[in-house]
Amino acid sequence: MARGKLRIYLGAAPGVGKTYAMLAEAHRRVERGTDCVVAFVEHYDRPRTEVLLHGLEQVPRGQLEYRGAVFTEMDVDAVLRRAPAVALVDELAHTNVPGSRNAKRWQDVEELLAAGIDVISTVNIQHLESLGDVVESITGVRQQETVPDEVVRRADQIELVDMSPEALRRRMAHGNIYQPDKVDAALSNYFRPGNLTALRELALLWVADRVDEYLNAYRSEHRVSRIWGSRERIVVGLTGGPEGRTLIRRAARLAEKGAGGEVLAVYIARSDGLTSASPKELAVQRTLVEDLGGTFHHVVGDDIPAALLDFARGVNATQIVLGSSRRKAWQYVFGPGVGSTVARESGPDLDVHIVTHEEAAKGRGLPVARGARLGRARIVSGWLVGLGGPVALAVLLNAVDVGLANDMLLFLTVTVAAALLGGLLPALASVAFGSLLLNYYYTPPLHKWTIADPKNIVAIAIFLCVAVSVASVVDLAARRTHQAARLRAESEILSFLAGNVLRGETSLEELLERVRETFAMESAALLERASDVEPWTCAGRAGFGRALERPEDADVDMPVGDHMALALTGRVLPAEDRRVLAAFAAQAAVALDRRRLQEEADQARALAEGNRIRTALLAAVSHDLRTPLAGIKAAVSSLRSDDVAWSEEDQAELLEGIEDGADRLDHLVGNLLDMSRLQTGTVTPIIREIDVDEVVPMALGGVPEDSVELDIPETLPMVEVDPGLLERSVANLVENAVKYSPRGRPVLVAASAIADRVEVRVVDRGPGVPDEGKDRIFEPFQRYGDAPRGAGVGLGLAVARGFAEAMGGTLNAEDTPGGGLTMVLSLRAAGSRPEALETGRDIAEPERQTL
Repeated sequence: MARGKLRIYLGAAPGVGKTYAMLAEAHRRVERGTDCVVAFVEHYDRPRTEVLLHGLEQVPRGQLEYRGAVFTEMDVDAVLRRAPAVALVDELAHTNVPGSRNAKRWQDVEELLAAGIDVISTVNIQHLESLGDVVESITGVRQQETVPDEVVRRADQIELVDMSPEALRRRMAHGNIYQPDKVDAALSNYFRPGNLTALRELALLWVADRVDEYLNAYRSEHRVSRIWGSRERIVVGLTGGPEGRTLIRRAARLAEKGAGGEVLAVYIARSDGLTSASPKELAVQRTLVEDLGGTFHHVVGDDIPAALLDFARGVNATQIVLGSSRRKAWQYVFGPGVGSTVARESGPDLDVHIVTHEEAAKGRGLPVARGARLGRARIVSGWLVGLGGPVALAVLLNAVDVGLANDMLLFLTVTVAAALLGGLLPALASVAFGSLLLNYYYTPPLHKWTIADPKNIVAIAIFLCVAVSVASVVDLAARRTHQAARLRAESEILSFLAGNVLRGETSLEELLERVRETFAMESAALLERASDVEPWTCAGRAGFGRALERPEDADVDMPVGDHMALALTGRVLPAEDRRVLAAFAAQAAVALDRRRLQEEADQARALAEGNRIRTALLAAVSHDLRTPLAGIKAAVSSLRSDDVAWSEEDQAELLEGIEDGADRLDHLVGNLLDMSRLQTGTVTPIIREIDVDEVVPMALGGVPEDSVELDIPETLPMVEVDPGLLERSVANLVENAVKYSPRGRPVLVAASAIADRVEVRVVDRGPGVPDEGKDRIFEPFQRYGDAPRGAGVGLGLAVARGFAEAMGGTLNAEDTPGGGLTMVLSLRAAGSRPEALETGRDIAEPERQTL
């Protein structure tokens, strides 16, 4: 069965109209005859949204009971049985009520897609997992419900539902989003203009990046080489010289002038005419471009202008920034330079900016030809001198008689010039042609191919030997210089690569992307298999080329051991490049091994932590639970004994001891179970609005009378908490405070409102805790001073902090003025998280109340 297609309406904030757009699309499809049903859509009492639900078939929701309340969620089985062509599933990032088929709604959607059902869903930009920290820094609120970016990236269609902050705030003020009593709080908190503008920018940029990925994939699949200027991409050509910083800053300013501009700095390690580059300077420039939001790329290319243009066209760049040449005026006799060549060959799609700088025209640190192999221009020049030079010289010498010895020296000079320019072959041609002209025109008998004087034969032979020797030396020097330059370029790349990989700074995917960029390939993949008979699997991939199922399908493959290979598509590499490719392949294998070792280490760490907790639990069960069990056992044995006639007072005392021991056991076991739930991540708070004075008094049932004083004003705002978890947290804090507070000094439980928080403070007058121990007392199985008073396993404060953080609050310890310890429990005030309205995040009430 073919997998269903996913379409997502993405918004910057609640209320922009995602659900409305989804329902409107559903009506359009129903009108076209498509079988479309509503699997789960929440209208939140918004009249216009509710109206659009009319006329659409709705699959009945499933009902789940949790903590004494009944909640509704999408019934995945019912939707699968109905098997529509299209299903509408609102709020992709929603967390299902415990006991549901899946923990997250996006997992429900994956099941529908796997069954061949097309799904239309909605999500806000703040719910993308990778943007959690960014959204928190903007809004001050940590998103509790998220969806993995990859789930949204895999969507077949992503449509942005956009609205300006002013329009959204007007909708809010008119009551089109939230209930009237929630509007003021929402407008003054989450829906501030600055917050909405920043979230809107995030959404626009994220969608723009996805569009860019689709565009690159299309260009790669259809082999489009022409530049499409859909977005400003500025490539900065670096030489490793000090002028690179100026070029990077100029490119950054150019990028700022266009929305979504991107800077890509590229250093091309070449083997023909590459001047020396400072690794330190390149490192500084890499840091600078990354600080300015750009990326740094290191590419090998034999021809700098061609490699630079290929790179620019490969990334669909629109502009190239180059520095003015550092060559002096006389050095232009060797060629027009990189800047002029790039400008001439860039074509109409690429703008080339030549930026002046302080190093312009000051000369290069080394000669232009350092490390250079003879290029095409020099070879052509060598042939012209080797063939045309003797002819021109013969014409000149026919008019002036300078003697045979001077004639030979002049022809030797032409041959040396041909060797210096074009290498061995043009020099040999010059030798052959020049010796014939010397024999015919200047060696007696003249105008004949014979030589009368034997001395002239020796002279011509010496001329031939010297010319051939000079040409051979020049050609050999050029080849050796080329090899040295290439090896230097390779060593620079490998040194940089090895440093990053060994320090763990480069992931497998980043390394494969570096391979693809370095060799200008379409894609790079690391394939592996368990044995010779097993099929190949892809361990990592970069690029947009065709997917590879085995190394034989690639244009280039490099084996790594017996069951692993690095495969590339795009072109066939020359043999001299395979040495560097082999090093890349070995490093890729190392990166893969390191990733797997890291995963195993993480698993081992989790197992070790679990073992530590289990060991501590067993120790607690074997030691701390023994005392109440022993007391209960002794009391029961005494009551059942026939040897002693117990009075009613004695029986009551024994029964009271049994009850106290049972209560202590219940409390200890409760803390053990709570800590186990916290360690395994199974605590799912049911958040709702409630008054603090409704919960705190219920938490004082287990402490002696007159041991606690309450100071909780009735005017406090309501808080967003799970009442059960809050009660357990406060109960543990109060019990701990009473345990360490001196007799006659009751514990104070006070509450107050500060900004958008409500603080519950539990104040005791006990011995207190030094600053270095304040964090340690919240660790499991820690009892301050290792001298417990009364029963307990050292879990009360750890459970209290765990429950507080699960509700989005904090718990910290402070010194009590005058001596003692104060526990500060900070909770969210109601109305401080209005964005939860859209997705019902952390809300599981039957009516799905809004904040």
